[in-house]
Amino acid sequence: MTAASSQKLARACADFLWAQDATLQGLGLQRLSIEPGQAVIAMTALPAMVNGIGITHGGAIFTLADTAFSLAANAYNERTVAAHCSIAFLRPTRLGDRLVAAAREVVRSARSGIYDIRVTLEDSAIAEFRAHSRVVGGALLPPATVPHESIAAES
Repeated sequence: MTAASSQKLARACADFLWAQDATLQGLGLQRLSIEPGQAVIAMTALPAMVNGIGITHGGAIFTLADTAFSLAANAYNERTVAAHCSIAFLRPTRLGDRLVAAAREVVRSARSGIYDIRVTLEDSAIAEFRAHSRVVGGALLPPATVPHESIAAES
């Protein structure tokens, strides 16, 4: 598969996942970049994402990082889920802060993978997230939505 067709497939997979997930749309997440094994997602901390002590809820930050991981891991048109995730919160953020999660594939082999996701505020790390993926079988995209070039390249 060519780099161009791999990128088209990654974007088609991201489009499909995004359209199926009302949570992501409701949180106002934005896709900034999608490539095979990589994804960059942004989120602005909304009032419903701030906890009782005035900082962005850890669950909201986890969701942002998990979304970047999901889009990076599912870029190959194989249904892939999280087997294990961990997050370290490095510094607090507040209402209105624009957070960016950048996921990168560390390794992908057979049915497993490892992804590192850094969440930043103005280029300063606020959280580090590591995810272990597991391919659970089957194509992610319905056959009619797979970019034509990727089908030809796999034949």
